[in-house]
Amino acid sequence: MTDTLAQSRKIRPGARTATRRPPRRAQADRREEATNTILDAAEKLFALHGRDGVTLKAIATGAKVDASLIHYYFGDKDRVFRAVFARRSVEVNAVRVAAMDAYEARVGTSMTIEGVLDVFLRPIYEVVIEKGEGWVYFAAIVGHANASHFGGKDVMAENFDPIVQRFIGMLKALAPDAPPERIYWFFDLVSSSLTHGLAQTGRIDDISGGLCKSSDLAAVLETMIAVFSHGFRSVTD
Repeated sequence: MTDTLAQSRKIRPGARTATRRPPRRAQADRREEATNTILDAAEKLFALHGRDGVTLKAIATGAKVDASLIHYYFGDKDRVFRAVFARRSVEVNAVRVAAMDAYEARVGTSMTIEGVLDVFLRPIYEVVIEKGEGWVYFAAIVGHANASHFGGKDVMAENFDPIVQRFIGMLKALAPDAPPERIYWFFDLVSSSLTHGLAQTGRIDDISGGLCKSSDLAAVLETMIAVFSHGFRSVTD
């Protein structure tokens, strides 16, 4: 009886067998993959051509998707641009806040201008150095936005003003008797140098005959801290 039952359960030649389909990925996972593909393509194009030099069609071609998908997820090019900014600024700002928190907890009221500059500048430089191509493109976009009139001021404010105000507050604590306008001008010059350095334009490579390279972000960072720490003392004394 047992043998007969076993035989009856054997699959006959040519009989169809049920196959399990691979589980469908969650809609949220598919959406995340699609939006990141679009943002990666847009980020590279914005870095190379500026916001005004890029079309939705070009982004769609770079991402290998239909333009209608970009409209569906983002709406228009301006929202794609803002999403490119927001995606990485959230990460770098979290690193900066952590660095500032740790510094203040460690030194209390004994802050120095070197230390304050370090916790404001180093996190973003190190992220670009360590994380590769996409961050280099992002850094170029930030540099362009910070130095142009095409609407970059708005996205800079949306993504960086809270961390900037904290940095300025630390500068004011270091020089409470300094005229406030000098603190703000000092920040403006630090900000300009920061984003110019991140943009890696290659200009210094040509000027120096190759002695300096704009891709040497570690050298840019250390030089900025040295120059601006002395500069801060000269404008606040």
